[in-house]
Amino acid sequence: MVRWRSGTVTAVRRRWAGAAELDVVLPDGTPMRALAYPALVGDPEPGDRVLLNAGALLMGLGTGGYALVVALPDRLPPDPPQAADTRDAGHLVKARYTPLQPILLGVDEEASPHHEVLAAAESLDGMPVVTADLHSALPAVLAGIHADAPDAQVAYLLTDGGALPAWFSRTLAGLADRLVGTVSVGQAFGGDLEASTLHSGLLAARHVLRADVAIVAQGPGNLGTGTRWGFSGVAVGEAVNAVATLGGRPVGSLRISAADPRPRHRGVSHHSLTAYGRVALAAADLVVPDGLDPALADEVDAALAPLAQRHRIVRVPSDGLDAALRASVVPLSTMGRGLDADHGYFLAAAAAGRHAVHLRG
Repeated sequence: MVRWRSGTVTAVRRRWAGAAELDVVLPDGTPMRALAYPALVGDPEPGDRVLLNAGALLMGLGTGGYALVVALPDRLPPDPPQAADTRDAGHLVKARYTPLQPILLGVDEEASPHHEVLAAAESLDGMPVVTADLHSALPAVLAGIHADAPDAQVAYLLTDGGALPAWFSRTLAGLADRLVGTVSVGQAFGGDLEASTLHSGLLAARHVLRADVAIVAQGPGNLGTGTRWGFSGVAVGEAVNAVATLGGRPVGSLRISAADPRPRHRGVSHHSLTAYGRVALAAADLVVPDGLDPALADEVDAALAPLAQRHRIVRVPSDGLDAALRASVVPLSTMGRGLDADHGYFLAAAAAGRHAVHLRG
């Protein structure tokens, strides 16, 4: 289950919010690239011995090419200042019952300064919420929002289908000053606010962060098995239900592509069709951008026709969105493809953002 390695840090390559990228050499001289989360394991320095979980890296799975630092066994970090304060400092446990479970202050628990606000909150007050099944949609949705409303107050809800630590995402680190905050929900952690469920996280985005638009998407590194139901992004349908239950306006960012080599993901991905067509029980606005290649547009229309019985298929002008995407402050990439290689994917996400921001009350 775990492929353990022990090595020595030879260099700290770069840092971003919450993460440090390392060069490590194993006892037999094998070099290995590793990632550490200093808030969990301490701050590695050259010369430190590190224990690594190298399984996903050795198997070529989606960890961004990293072994993950589990501990600095010879230089353990001190206990956090609140360790002696019992539950007054928070008792929300994420990544529960794993060796690196963090204990955090939940935004709505009694020790939180926001407890009273969230205890009384019952509605999103019509706040539009864009739901997307891949983390790579986040910067494109945000570009579409800010293309028409640079002043929009946007919150990001990090769900737990992909990377659990928010710190893994360099995209999120690069977008920090474009967001009013990140709420990590479920087993995910490391956001500006911590919430135990998507429902409480959405209410926190509205009533604590004062967002007028929100984006819900899993972290990087989704799980997929090539089957209809075996994909972590299917939870986007449950996100639609949560938004509707709380009185928000769900806006679906469709996974559209003419470039994906897998037939099941061309046109509208079968994951979007399953999430919105089978899992989402509430109605959402499913956004289709103008300006798609005609052949791709025909495929999209045919795939979405059955979903029109429940959802609203919304056509959104795409003028100006290409420029907004090219001006993104972080690189755009999905499955290794950039903007020009998979233009329809990013255009669809930006169009969802554009539509959502015009639904603000």
